Amino acid sequence: MISSFIEILKSYGKEPCLVYMDKSFSYDDLVKQMFEYNKEISNHIQKGRAVGVIVDYSFHSIAMFLALALNRNIIIPLSLDAKQKHDEFIKVGLVEYIVQSDNDHTLHFSTVTTNDTCPFYKKLQDKRHAGLVLFSSGSSGTPKGIVHDLNQFLTAYEKSGKSLRTLIFLQMDHIGGLNTLFYNLRNKGLIVAPKSKSPVDVCTWIQNYKVELLPTSPTFLNLLILSGLISQFDLSSLKLITYGTEPMPESTLFHIKEHLPHVVLKQTYGLSETGILKTKSKSDNSLWVKLGGEDFDVKIENNKLLIRSKVSMMGYLNADDPFEEDGYINTGDVVEKNGDWLKILGRESELINVGGNKVFPAEIESVLQQMKEVEDAVVYGQANPLTGQMVSTIIKTRDKIELSDFKIAMRKYCRKHLESYKIPVKVQLSEEKLYSERFKKKRNFKGAKVS
Repeated sequence: MISSFIEILKSYGKEPCLVYMDKSFSYDDLVKQMFEYNKEISNHIQKGRAVGVIVDYSFHSIAMFLALALNRNIIIPLSLDAKQKHDEFIKVGLVEYIVQSDNDHTLHFSTVTTNDTCPFYKKLQDKRHAGLVLFSSGSSGTPKGIVHDLNQFLTAYEKSGKSLRTLIFLQMDHIGGLNTLFYNLRNKGLIVAPKSKSPVDVCTWIQNYKVELLPTSPTFLNLLILSGLISQFDLSSLKLITYGTEPMPESTLFHIKEHLPHVVLKQTYGLSETGILKTKSKSDNSLWVKLGGEDFDVKIENNKLLIRSKVSMMGYLNADDPFEEDGYINTGDVVEKNGDWLKILGRESELINVGGNKVFPAEIESVLQQMKEVEDAVVYGQANPLTGQMVSTIIKTRDKIELSDFKIAMRKYCRKHLESYKIPVKVQLSEEKLYSERFKKKRNFKGAKVS
């Protein structure tokens, strides 16, 4: 499958492939660099070995990834914004080699000593297939190492789709980032890699390179709205915004459509374990969605979403087999069902149980973020001796305000929009950003400066 994928890339010739650091590269450029790297890699690394690749999106990192796939290596992407976790990922991933390119595009190799073996890696080596290891977020414990057969993974991109100018947003160690990469390469798309993921850089690159597709997160879209940059840049080239990785607050969805009425808004859904499902949003301003596709089966049990996928992972490196006897995986997401339409309410692990009443953080956050005083909000549950749990929130305000004054304003506002048990009991103010480097809301606030 990897060889046939590369043959497709070769057929695109001089068509533009990537814009990086204001320089344009063709598919011919990418294929040529890939073969040069493959020759060098094959002289340093045996086929079938586990390789940690330190990457952020660039022309050379994409060529390096493809060269390792061609060498049938097991690839463990290590993005720079997760640098603090590299040692843990290298250990769990049983990495034997590290490879990275410097500013002059030279590859640098180093070896890692490991005495452990992995049955999944042995299966890949026996089949002469490349592999891919991704990691869960680890928000509720140690990140899980997720092993894919890369040859099988790429079968999801056998059929052609639309060719679009796409701004790459999620990293190469994220299932969504890889989906964007492979989809665009398969379909002769132009990938635009911005200087940074700041709202101003993203808007600049959309304007300058007439980007048509922006795949991103609800948190980033909220920042984009707050920045006011939507009206300062020409974003008329945008045709489609896809959003995922976390629940979308309805208020954010409403405001982004208000600012960009010409853009189609589409919810995406996928897991590192299962791949990305095909989705159909009920409308631009609706959180109801249909999930599936010919490679996926979906079912609901006790309001929980389960998925069976033809491109599912082989298994976890450091956790028990999650597959049920019929091949389904429990996603951990709670959903509401209306015919064929689903609304993803949030992770079961984040659900707040207030005296038997179920509360999902996204609903409360959506209301809080409509307050004129609020820049961002994160809602979570805390133990309460009377009700079992209580709703708590950390708020980043737009301007400085006393906590006592904010609480009065918040409770007055929330009483108009929420049942009493959903109104936050504990309120803290923070000067720190409430999202991670991946533009996803933080749910862990150890050491945060709060008042």
